[in-house]
Amino acid sequence: MTADVLLLAGLSGVLGLVIGSFLNVVVWRVPRGESVVAPPSACPRCGTRIRARDNVPVLSWLLLRGRCRDCGEPISARYPLVELGTGVLFAALAAVVGWSWVLPAVLYLAAVAVALALIDLDHHRLPDALVLPSYLVGAALLALASWNPGGASDWAALLRAAIGGAALLIFYFAAALAYPAGMGLGDVKLAGVLGMYLAWFGWGAFAVGAFGAFLLGGLFSVGLIAARRAGRKSGIPFGPWMLAGAFLGITVGQATWSGYLELVT
Repeated sequence: MTADVLLLAGLSGVLGLVIGSFLNVVVWRVPRGESVVAPPSACPRCGTRIRARDNVPVLSWLLLRGRCRDCGEPISARYPLVELGTGVLFAALAAVVGWSWVLPAVLYLAAVAVALALIDLDHHRLPDALVLPSYLVGAALLALASWNPGGASDWAALLRAAIGGAALLIFYFAAALAYPAGMGLGDVKLAGVLGMYLAWFGWGAFAVGAFGAFLLGGLFSVGLIAARRAGRKSGIPFGPWMLAGAFLGITVGQATWSGYLELVT
């Protein structure tokens, strides 16, 4: 890994820590229909507003030993873990994608993915407030990547993204009609966003990402059944596996697909 890529990964990781702190607010407030801007964050027990010095990602939680400075109320370890996880995810994606105009699009998807995965795990839903704006923001950022100021444009990738988004949305919609108990409308709406991203990177990425969601989700379900923590009719949130499959497709999808084609031809 070159020095410039390491620098990019480091800067992206720091950005991810900051974004992760905000995502904790998003994950708590969006499902409850609350504003993510106001009021400022405060201790749920004593109501004291969180000071700026106590809002430094990960570090503040460690220095406070996981407790409110004013009343001693325990602060869940999930908060620093979300911050740290988002930072690691940002750094890893930056290392894979490198210095390019598509990086902002990928990091935006990563931020939305963390929030959606946690909300789906907590509430078994994928809020429109996060999914629907991602169509516009994602399309705009992918258009910028296709334009590629200062380099060669690739408008075919943007067309491919539009086709892929529509195709995956239609597929999930058909699946939801065929088996409503196993597929929610939130999954259908998210599929269009993920299909758009995956197809922008290539049809190999699209195929691996789309299949990866069902593979990962299926393996997880089998594991739960084997551990006797779920039955065959138990429902699991599918959004996290859709998102995991998408990042699998984005990062290694094209290479995996090319390797597969070499084996079968």
